[in-house]
Amino acid sequence: MSLQEFDSLIDRMKLAFEYAENLGQYTDAAKILFQMNEELPDDLQLSFEELDDPDYAKPFIIKHSTELKSAIVEYRQRLMNF
Repeated sequence: MSLQEFDSLIDRMKLAFEYAENLGQYTDAAKILFQMNEELPDDLQLSFEELDDPDYAKPFIIKHSTELKSAIVEYRQRLMNF
C-alpha cells in the first residue's frame, strides 16, 4: 500500500471514529479502532483485548486511541522511506 492510499484510508477511518466518539457511540468507535489496527503491519499492530462489555468501550478508546495514533505515525514514516 502506498503512503497516499494509507493516508486516504486512515483519514476516512479517523473521521468515522471522531464522529462516533462525538455522538457517544463508543462501541462503534472501538470497532473502528480495531479496523484501523488491522491496517497496520503485524509488527506494529497493538494487542487489543476483546471488548466484551459495551460499558468498557469508552475507557477502551481512551486507553488505546493514543497508542494507535503513535503506531500509525510510525507506519507512515516507514512508507515515506520507501
